[in-house]
This record gives sequence, C-alpha cells and structure tokens, in this order.
Amino acid sequence: MLTNKGKYGLKAIIHLAKLEAGETAQVADIAEKNNISKKFLDAILLDLRNAGMLRSKKGPGGGYALAKPARTIKVGAVIRVLEGPIAPIACASRTAFRPCEDCDDNAACAVRSVMSEVRDAMAAVLDTTTVADLVRRSLPAETGDQYVI
Repeated sequence: MLTNKGKYGLKAIIHLAKLEAGETAQVADIAEKNNISKKFLDAILLDLRNAGMLRSKKGPGGGYALAKPARTIKVGAVIRVLEGPIAPIACASRTAFRPCEDCDDNAACAVRSVMSEVRDAMAAVLDTTTVADLVRRSLPAETGDQYVI
C-alpha cells in the first residue's frame, strides 16, 4: 500500500513538473497548494533531491525544480525512492529479496508466487508511467493533450 510519504511525493513532483522552464517552487508553496505538512514535505523533497530527481536552489528566488525532464522520471522510481521496493512481501522483491523465516522452499511457495505476479503487474504500470503522464492526467481533458512536458 502506498503511504502518505509516497502519495505526497508524487503530488509534489507533479506540482514541480507543471512549472515553467527555469522556475522553482518553495516548499511552503508546494505544501500549501497540495495540503501537505511543510515539515513532512521537506524530508520528502530531500529524499527526491538526493536521488537526483530534483534540484534545489538556496536564497532569494530559490526553491525546488525537477532535475530532469518529467517524461524521463518514472513513477516506479519515485515510489521506490520514497517507499522502498514495490513488492508486497520481501520474498517477492527483486531488489530487496529476503526469504521468509517460515518458508522452507521459496520456489514452491504459492504465496510468493502470487505476490511475485502482483509485483510484476504493479511494476508494469509504475515503470512505464512517467511524471509527464501524471501531469497530463491532472489537467482538464481539453488541455491535457496540449500540455508540453
């Protein structure tokens, strides 16, 4: 399940993707417009910056902006930075695999098998959807196709 950290991170990155080229947004503005606690958002944006998805500028006119084009940032990557692996259980994870203590045979485990399918289905959507796609989804239908990202 996506926690508030992941949800707020996606809202913030969509907000930043809607900025004009060269423009930045301050944390307080992003927080206010998206109903997010500023303190919580500070930590989220720092994680995204440390992952290379955002850049920050200090001082007057400073704030946050995307570090690369929205069309190149996959939703799955954002979620993994903020939430960790997308697999519902550790033994189904490709990047953070941990065998279950109560399982004698990972290969024959029906629970692991179905949770691996869940992981694959989620990854199929999240790793092909970009932040630019989310921006288009957030716009009124008549303007969404015209938005250049």
